[in-house]
Amino acid sequence: MGRQVKIVTDNRRARHDYFILETYEAGIALTGTEVKSLRSGKANIKDSYARVENGELILHDMHISPYEQGNRFNHEPRRPRRLLMHRYEIQRLYGKIREKGLTLIPLKVYFNERGRAKVELALAKGKRLYDKREDIAARDAQREIAKAFRERQKF
Repeated sequence: MGRQVKIVTDNRRARHDYFILETYEAGIALTGTEVKSLRSGKANIKDSYARVENGELILHDMHISPYEQGNRFNHEPRRPRRLLMHRYEIQRLYGKIREKGLTLIPLKVYFNERGRAKVELALAKGKRLYDKREDIAARDAQREIAKAFRERQKF
């Protein structure tokens, strides 16, 4: 009986605001109280982003609520957290970010089958307002087609 992948938090807004070009899985360096807080589902990645600093991948603005039983050993909720990836992957990402004006945003935080905390990062390009409008129009058109198809199936 293997463990299931447990999703802690999801960044649904990211797919609305960005074009997702590639996704990567990265480990995340956490303290004990952060892990306990994550296991209880108390995290938010809505406004967070990742950056390459001094050859390391750092996740900024991720909020992990303090653990209730953490007393004085509790963590800072919005501290920058180190992401764990191979050096060559980080260098490749750094090159793409610098040359094309792309950004790294977290899509979700989860625990894998082995119980390790992971972050799904996306290499993304920001959408303009008209891109968002096109997406909304396409989604509405799909909805209308599905509705018409259902109505036709009734007869």
